[in-house]
Amino acid sequence: MSTSAPLPTVRLGSTGPEVGVQGLGCMGMSFAYGPTDAGAARATLDRALERGVTLFDTADAYANGENEEFLAPFLKAHRDEVSIATKFALGIDPAEPTRRTINNDPAYIRACVEGSLRRLGTEVIDLYYMHRRDPAVPIEQTVSVMAELVQQGKVRHLGLSEVTAEELRAAQSVHPIAAVQSEWSVFSRDIEAGVVPAAAELGVALVPYSPLGRGFLTGAFVQAESELSADDFRQQQPRFTGDNARVNAALLAPLRDIAEAHGASTGQIALAWVHQQAERYGLPVVPIPGTRKAARVDENTAAAAIRLSPAELGLLEPLAGQVAGDRYADMSFTSAGREGSARRG
Repeated sequence: MSTSAPLPTVRLGSTGPEVGVQGLGCMGMSFAYGPTDAGAARATLDRALERGVTLFDTADAYANGENEEFLAPFLKAHRDEVSIATKFALGIDPAEPTRRTINNDPAYIRACVEGSLRRLGTEVIDLYYMHRRDPAVPIEQTVSVMAELVQQGKVRHLGLSEVTAEELRAAQSVHPIAAVQSEWSVFSRDIEAGVVPAAAELGVALVPYSPLGRGFLTGAFVQAESELSADDFRQQQPRFTGDNARVNAALLAPLRDIAEAHGASTGQIALAWVHQQAERYGLPVVPIPGTRKAARVDENTAAAAIRLSPAELGLLEPLAGQVAGDRYADMSFTSAGREGSARRG
């Protein structure tokens, strides 16, 4: 499929930045998915910008800030061309990666933004997310502190990750929210029950992370234990191990059939499905597939031009309900876990 046409653009929410309709998740360039080639990853950033990708996503939790530092030279070279998104609130113990903490304390937020600005080498963050919600802290309080950062000129727009519809409404009552980031793919659709309709009503964009099911939907691997490196984060995710992985691999058959009909890859069909949810639900949708390879950027961005027929969409409709295993071993860190609907998560 041709990759010559640049990506169209869309605005994140009613007041957010104008960005390419597909972004780039940068976590894997220095964290979570095993060894990486820094030179190839930098070439991937450059290629993404050439293709019209302008939203680059990171977080202070990714390799304890190293991912932000990795992006700093690219951001400095292209500051007026790109929107940088980063996040606070999630802590990951490098000695025990499965152990996670959440902190929404006001003093912590104020310290986090200063650290991210320093590591990124910029005076302002375009989109600042609350990475995860601590239910013990009122979300109105968290967003009030985030709004202070906007008033101080340290942040341009606010985002939330893995929030429920109720939490989104409460947050929007304090300050405009440009985007909600949650996992959304043909395998993960729990947010459609409440979050997506609420976002559409409130004029908030959806930024789906893991739209390729962390690579599983591309057919790149089946069994995490035998095919991925020991330090790969996917070894800890229930969907990619044991019997669950075998069950889920069999669910890729409709993706392969549709891909063959389009002369495309299964990953492109998975991304095309996500892109078409914008039309279905009436809101901006900017998926952020992650990759460390420039060729994958070409493949992923080309998917934005693929149109799936109603019949093809129908073939993909039941897949999420048949997936074995949850997204995480501990779903309490997700909006689905708080809503009690983790089975479809």
